[in-house]
Amino acid sequence: MKQSIYKGRVLELSLETVTLPNGAQTQLELITHPGAAAVVPLQEDGTVIMIQQYRHAVGGFIYEIPAGKLHPGEDPQVCAARELEEEIGYQAAELRHLLSFFTTPGFTNEIIHIYLGTTLKPGRQHLGSDEVLQVVRFPLEQTIALINNGTIRDGKTIIGLQATYLRLPKL
Repeated sequence: MKQSIYKGRVLELSLETVTLPNGAQTQLELITHPGAAAVVPLQEDGTVIMIQQYRHAVGGFIYEIPAGKLHPGEDPQVCAARELEEEIGYQAAELRHLLSFFTTPGFTNEIIHIYLGTTLKPGRQHLGSDEVLQVVRFPLEQTIALINNGTIRDGKTIIGLQATYLRLPKL
């Protein structure tokens, strides 16, 4: 049995009575999310173009790779390309899927698809009214140091940068 508690623009919260694989019955609070796509925009010289974005939920600005929520039925690669241009003002001639992961499977079905964007060319940045950010650039190797020292703390960004770093020949 599923009882909808709240349905918003980004997610739906429900309470579900379920039977677990061991036969036990329990109630679970679940968040349904349409999923998202993110891009690690990598320039030819090994520089990653990122954003420093205000996030009210964590009380300030954090470093992130460009990302956004999937529209209903949208291909994640299309979403990744859209968000890349909207947030940093670049287009990628090549978008290669790196990986997809569940963000927090204990209570949500949200999945994020991460792409590597290369052969970048200028496009047109167009931010939403709720997006407060600035574009920043770091060498890929420096982003790993920023993860290790706690400067970069966003999960999708950490996963995307580390996956890129592990897959590319050392620059």
